[in-house]
Amino acid sequence: MDFGFSEEQQAAQEAAKGVFSQVTPEDVASPALVPGTVADDFDRPLWERLARADLLGLTVPAVYGGSGLDAVALCLVLREAGRVLARVPLLETGAAALVLAESGSEQLRSALLPRVAAGEVALTVAGHGRTGHEPPEQAVTATPEPADGARTKAADQEGNWLLEGVQTAVPWGQTADLVVVPAHTPQGRPVLALVDPRATPGVALAEQASTNGERYAEVRLDGVRVPSRHVLTDPAACGRLLRLLATGTCALALGLGSKVLEMTSAYVSRREQFGFPVATFQAVAVQTADRYIDLRAMEATLWQAAWRTGPEEVAVAKMWASDGVRRLVQTAQHLHGGLGADTDYPLHRFHAWAKQWELSYGSAAAHEAALAGLLAASAPE
Repeated sequence: MDFGFSEEQQAAQEAAKGVFSQVTPEDVASPALVPGTVADDFDRPLWERLARADLLGLTVPAVYGGSGLDAVALCLVLREAGRVLARVPLLETGAAALVLAESGSEQLRSALLPRVAAGEVALTVAGHGRTGHEPPEQAVTATPEPADGARTKAADQEGNWLLEGVQTAVPWGQTADLVVVPAHTPQGRPVLALVDPRATPGVALAEQASTNGERYAEVRLDGVRVPSRHVLTDPAACGRLLRLLATGTCALALGLGSKVLEMTSAYVSRREQFGFPVATFQAVAVQTADRYIDLRAMEATLWQAAWRTGPEEVAVAKMWASDGVRRLVQTAQHLHGGLGADTDYPLHRFHAWAKQWELSYGSAAAHEAALAGLLAASAPE
């Protein structure tokens, strides 16, 4: 059996390398040097280059103008994005497009997915709930409203859903075109609603700054009406989307960790003490070897999660990614000495982004608890 990546997946990775080769971490705005958020919007020029390279339609079916690839291909591209700290909602757009292709109505798919593939619509996801410590679908209630038979417009006759609640830490929620909002019905069933954050009455956006300095938003939904065609009622869609987001974050962390270890290895190989490169010192070699083991574990668990996308596999991958990327940047700071804290050197930027991805879509402890619950539920009595 061949466990290698397909030609299409490798082609997507090579295309991503070409696009991201034009991005240098030194040019990424630093939260240590800029008060508040580092920019008002994500990197629109990079977004346009990704669209021209057909990477925004990676998970969009070919019938809608995309490549029709899977979560593995998306993670290969995200790994390259993580190496350069790409400031774009590639994870959220790619994951949401994949779920829309699987669970959205034909009307919604045909109207939205071609625009996603063309780079005309940027999607983000409210995936952290009200506080970041509960399932995000529990933070918003979604109540179906029956269609008014007295109305004549077809858009009105289909009925609406009424959304009430709060979602925090929505990536680029101020500027993304659509926010995918997890919610739950009065019966407790999870749904996904697509909301235009700036053109929908009842939506209020509050400014938030993420750990890496990006512009996030708290999204308050007060009697927000969403057409039924913009609501995904497939009970599996919400969990699928959240698992894809967690898995994609593992890919971003792997890319970041790989780049940080390369920077560290290059530095300790040229930095000398007592006439010898510090890389030859046993204490330094042991620490870098341990971080290499972290990377290999992060990689092995990532591809298992991207291939299967099951709750157990995703939990294991996120546990390794969260703990591993934290250890990688901490060791890098230690071995770089004073240079690691120098704001003219890019390592401090990687540290901020690593902390952001460590906690995004669940910390290691949260996924450990989730895995324990899954294992307990499946244990024979």
